[in-house]
Amino acid sequence: MRTDALIYADDRMIASIISDNAYIQAANVACLPGIVGNSLAMPDIHFGYGFPIGGVAAFDPDDGGVISPGGVGYDINCGVRLLRTDLSLDEVKPRIKDIVYRIASEVPSGVGSKGNISLSARDMGKVLESGSKWAVASGYGFDDDLFHTEEEGAMGGADPAGVSSHAKERGESQLGTLGSGNHFLEVQAVDEVYDEKAASVFGLFKGQVTIMIHSGSRGLGHQVCSDYINVMRRAAEKYGIKLPDRQLCCAPVNSPEGREYFSAMAAAANFAWANRQLLMHWTRDSFSRVMGAGPEKLGIRLVYDVAHNVAKMEKHKVGGREKVLCVHRKGATRAFPAGKAEVPEDYRGVGQPVLIPGDMGRYSYVLVGTEKALTDTWGSVCHGAGRAMSRSQAARKFKLSELLDELSRAGIVARSASRKGLVEEAPGAYKDVKDVVDVVVKSGIAGKVVRLRPLGVVKG
Repeated sequence: MRTDALIYADDRMIASIISDNAYIQAANVACLPGIVGNSLAMPDIHFGYGFPIGGVAAFDPDDGGVISPGGVGYDINCGVRLLRTDLSLDEVKPRIKDIVYRIASEVPSGVGSKGNISLSARDMGKVLESGSKWAVASGYGFDDDLFHTEEEGAMGGADPAGVSSHAKERGESQLGTLGSGNHFLEVQAVDEVYDEKAASVFGLFKGQVTIMIHSGSRGLGHQVCSDYINVMRRAAEKYGIKLPDRQLCCAPVNSPEGREYFSAMAAAANFAWANRQLLMHWTRDSFSRVMGAGPEKLGIRLVYDVAHNVAKMEKHKVGGREKVLCVHRKGATRAFPAGKAEVPEDYRGVGQPVLIPGDMGRYSYVLVGTEKALTDTWGSVCHGAGRAMSRSQAARKFKLSELLDELSRAGIVARSASRKGLVEEAPGAYKDVKDVVDVVVKSGIAGKVVRLRPLGVVKG
């Protein structure tokens, strides 16, 4: 190990983290060339490919620092966006079933689902280059959406030429689809406000209805990761990089292989932002049709969109000097504090919104980044609750009828493209997101703004 592996957790979490062997992955990351600071793991850590899910690590390109597909993950730029409305819980609750069913019928979801858009080769190139900007220019949203999206919905350095034809083929029919697994679209209500100032700046208030969307780059991003794992295995041998785990295959950031992977990853990230932009557009439309008024009148606006699985070139202070580092966040979220230029101008006085989804039976949170996060974790926090058991374990343990009864008693309407998929996502399959959030808040790397509770959920 070239540095320490530091895990954010509490006493109750440590046993499951150790039994999962994810801590070994955090230690393995600490062996990679050019790592700066600690190998970090957030409290939602669980076992992943190479890097643990919930892992954060920064590498210095000027000191042999590497970039690794395993440090980004298969679902490149899996992320979350939060929409706010001017509607109250009392206004929406009588219509929640209609809203959820309408969204489920309008938004394609599930394994192998196909979207409502068919992309030409030229359009695919534009999507990979400009992400959400392509979607807005095509009529799927408003300019304000871009200002409240990380990287304004288009990551620089993207090169469609680095994305294989097979990856593009997989993405052709999937733009504007929710997908499966832990991806969801959820109607929520603000039930607790912890920071009145930040909540007001973000346009959030108690009793307000919000909408959260969680999806990523679909089959295109998965294929980009698969393609470059093969490239990086050869590159690690070529550059004499000794790996404690071959799943950590990598290349120097400044090598031809490293630059090529970065440009393809950025293109896949842009595909994911365009995907969430389309999902948001159709969600707005569904909501408006049920409520009988347009998005502007209902006040349906984007609060923020954050990426989870991505590697980014960012300026950070190292030993008192500003350096450009390649920061990997895998199952982790950027959390920049007030004053940072990367934070949207209207939020800069309080900091970046940090969106932390929980499971479909409990709650989610909006946090805000802090200065301590910037110095201790490269401006990063957890990205969700984190699984407490595998999908197969959940499928064996939980019954669909009991799950639906549990959700119904809690007043939650659920729709899913798959009975099996719904059971695999049972609330009991996840850690309690409150415990995860408490760890990062008590560690000083985030502050609580509001808590959201689910009213209705659409799952793949």
